[in-house]
Amino acid sequence: MDIAYVVATVLAAAAALLAAGIDVVRAEWVRTNMRAYGVPESWLTPLAVVKAIGGAGLLAGLAIPPIGVAAAAGLVVYFVGAVLTVVRARYYAHVGYPLPYLLLAAASLGLFVAS
Repeated sequence: MDIAYVVATVLAAAAALLAAGIDVVRAEWVRTNMRAYGVPESWLTPLAVVKAIGGAGLLAGLAIPPIGVAAAAGLVVYFVGAVLTVVRARYYAHVGYPLPYLLLAAASLGLFVAS
């Protein structure tokens, strides 16, 4: 297993799990942003669950690679959706929030495919 893949995967998992935790505690800035993007606050918990499962799947994928590939692909799709949601709401200055998560998930997926 390539060291770069492991590092990218652990970082992507930590980021996804941190993002899920922020959603779970319903930080005020997250709720404000979600309202601005037109996303109902009731979606915070399901979105947190998706991120948490993705992060856990990345870690499980270090032992069972197909799970990691599925988790990385799922997180890439999730965060592409997050970027599109921000762009659709015309909050272009906020694209920098979901983009690093997308890049980490894409790095994990890309490095797995490359190895």
